[in-house]
Amino acid sequence: MKKIPIALQMYTLREECEQDFLGAFERVAKLGYHGVELAGYYDMPVEKIKQPLDNLGLQVAANHIPHTQLQTNLQQIIRDQKVLGCKYIVCSLPEAEVKNEDKLKTHTYFLNEASEVCKQDGIILCYHNHHFELECLSNGKTALEAIIESAPSDHLQTEFDIYWLKMAGEDPVEWFNRYKGRTPLVHLKDMTPDEEHYFAELGTGGIDVEAVLNLGEEANVQWWIVEQDETRLNPYESIEISMQYLKERLPYMRNNEWS
Repeated sequence: MKKIPIALQMYTLREECEQDFLGAFERVAKLGYHGVELAGYYDMPVEKIKQPLDNLGLQVAANHIPHTQLQTNLQQIIRDQKVLGCKYIVCSLPEAEVKNEDKLKTHTYFLNEASEVCKQDGIILCYHNHHFELECLSNGKTALEAIIESAPSDHLQTEFDIYWLKMAGEDPVEWFNRYKGRTPLVHLKDMTPDEEHYFAELGTGGIDVEAVLNLGEEANVQWWIVEQDETRLNPYESIEISMQYLKERLPYMRNNEWS
């Protein structure tokens, strides 16, 4: 099995990061994560973020940037990624912008252009889905299909979020197979099997996470990324449970073969 590293989306620890951003990195590293997906810098320059991460052996797997910032400050964002050693920029769109087909068309045109600019600088732009992109447009396609197919496959790629795919009534495995080779980043999440559909720690809900993990090598996944949007536990306890699940399911984690 291909050894795919595991990162944490730092949005999971947003309140902890407000109190002690660098301290949150330390806790993440101690739990065995290989990297982080950033979701803000908490008023720190990127240069001062990079060194502590290096000291902890953490890579910047990806960086989630609001689409409005990409539209106004793309070149500076690309420069920041080079400082951070980050290959992937991730963005998403607000629900209202996706459901308005004229606005969606404008956004897909921008994503096409932006992904080409990123590609020229060795950066890959990825789109992160929620559930509302799975609604059909007037042409019968889903908004997510329209977004993904708005640019060449080596320019615009995806960060499939398996919770939101499942929330929309979709089979995550089917989407991985449909867009094989365009899924370098994957948000691993679980969902309670009751009517609430609450965010669950990996292995404690009803999503077939293992089926997704088994597709990693074939789909050319580069990073598994744990994200816990909400939890009723202490967030550090939550991400420890999810990491323990991955250690038990991934042979290279279970056998301490990571290098």
